[in-house]
Amino acid sequence: MALLTLQEVAERLSVSYGRAAELARLNVIPVVRLGRQIRVDPIRLQEFIAGGGRALPGGWRRTA
Repeated sequence: MALLTLQEVAERLSVSYGRAAELARLNVIPVVRLGRQIRVDPIRLQEFIAGGGRALPGGWRRTA
């Protein structure tokens, strides 16, 4: 089983690379960290999607 890159995750979720990276950084999507590299298990991503996803911490009006 091959892990997905954030670019592949972005394409599957129909979001920008930056948005996929932000979701990974906030631990909204399930990630596997390999040092500084971030990968996503495609099975866990599918389970995440099938489960309805998860809201951003603090809601959509997050402050910087």
